[in-house]
Amino acid sequence: MSAAEFQSNWKPRFFTIWSGQALSLVGSALVQFALVWWLTIKTGSATTLATASLVALLPQIVLGPFAGALVDRWNRRIIMIVADTLIALATALLMALFAMDRVAVWHIYVVMFVRSLGGAFHYPAMASSTSLMVPGQHLARVAGMNQTLQGIVNIFAPPLGALLLDLMPTQSVLAIDIGTALAAILPLLFIAIPQPVRRTGDAGKKTSYWQDLREGFRYVVRWPGLLGIILLAMMLNFLLSPVSALTPLVVTDVFDKGAAELGWTRAVFGAGTIVAGLILSAWGGFRRRIVTSLSGVIGVGLGVVLFGLAPADRFFLLLVASFLQGFAVVFANGPLQAIFQSAIAPDVQGRVFSLIGAGAAAMMPLSLLIAGPVADRLGVRFWYTFGGTVCILVTVAASFIPAIMNIERNQVSALNAQQPQ
Repeated sequence: MSAAEFQSNWKPRFFTIWSGQALSLVGSALVQFALVWWLTIKTGSATTLATASLVALLPQIVLGPFAGALVDRWNRRIIMIVADTLIALATALLMALFAMDRVAVWHIYVVMFVRSLGGAFHYPAMASSTSLMVPGQHLARVAGMNQTLQGIVNIFAPPLGALLLDLMPTQSVLAIDIGTALAAILPLLFIAIPQPVRRTGDAGKKTSYWQDLREGFRYVVRWPGLLGIILLAMMLNFLLSPVSALTPLVVTDVFDKGAAELGWTRAVFGAGTIVAGLILSAWGGFRRRIVTSLSGVIGVGLGVVLFGLAPADRFFLLLVASFLQGFAVVFANGPLQAIFQSAIAPDVQGRVFSLIGAGAAAMMPLSLLIAGPVADRLGVRFWYTFGGTVCILVTVAASFIPAIMNIERNQVSALNAQQPQ
C-alpha cells in the first residue's frame, strides 16, 4: 500500500495501530516499575539500580545507528511485529522464573537489555512509518497526542504498578505486559503500512547495508539545519538529564519534604504534559514549527531555573516549576518530531531517528557522571540554575542561526547527497 492510499482513509487505520501501541506502552511502564521495585527491595543497592539503567541504555546508544539502517532496508511493519514479539517472549521467560521463584539479578539485566534492544528497532520503525501514515498537516497534532499519552503514563503507571504489586504476584503484573503486547501486534497483522521507495546506487543496483549506513551519516552532515538541531538536542540533554535524577535530593534536603511531596512533583509534571499535549493536539503549533519547538525549550529552561531558585519555605513554587517543565517539554518535543517526520526523506528516517536517539541517550550517563560530583561540591540546586540558564541562552542563540530556523526548507543539499554519484 502506498502512502497516498493509506492517507486517503488514514484515521481508522492509523488510530487502530496507535491504540494498540498505546496499550503496549502502558504495559511496558508497568513492567519497568515492577522490575525496578524488585531490584530495590531485593538488593537495596544504588549501584544495582544504576547498572540496570545503563544496561537499558546501551542498545540504543551502541546499536541504535546500526539498527536504523536495517529499519530503512527491511519492512517496517514486520520489524515492529518482531520487536514486540521478542519483548513479549523475554517478559514471558522472566514471568516463568518469577513463578518458579528462581529469579536472579542478572536475569533482570538480560531482560532489560532485550527489551531495550527491541525498542531500538521498534521506535525508529514506528516513528518513520508515522510520516507515511499521517498527512503532513496533522503530524504536530499526532505528536501532541503522543506527548499527552506519555504524560498520562507518567502519572498513573507508578501508582497503578504499586497497587497491582500489592494485589498480585510480580509474574501476574508481567502477564499484563504480554497481553498489551498482543494488543500492539494484532492490528499490525491485518493493516498494511506504507513502505518508502528506496533509492538505488550506480547502474540502478540496490545499495549494500554499509552503503546505507554511510549514507545515513552523510545525510545528517550534509543538512546543516538537521545537524545543528541534533547537536542542540544533545547539549540540552546533557544539561537537563540530571534534573530528574537530582529532584529527590532537592525535595528532601532543601525543602525537608518526603515521598508524598516528591510524588506531587512527578504528578504535576505529568499534568502539565497532558494539558500541553491536548492544546498541541487541537492547535498544532505556530506555522513555523521550529518556533514552537524553541519556545518550548526556553519554557523548560525557565521551569528548571525556577526549580533551582524557589525559596525553601515556598514548596508550591516547586510544583509550579514542575508543571511548567511538563507543559513546555511538549511544545519542545512535539513540533520537532513533526519537523523530522515531514522534512526527512522517508527512506532514511530509520537511520536518522536512530542517530538522534543514540546521540541523545549517550548524553544521559555522561551528564549524570559529571552532575553528581558538581552537585556534591557546589550544592544540589546549582545544576538547576546553571543548566536551566545555559539551556535558555543556547536556545536563544540557536534562534539566530538561519540553518536551524529554516530547517524545513534547507534540506536540498542533504537530498542531493543521497543521489547516485
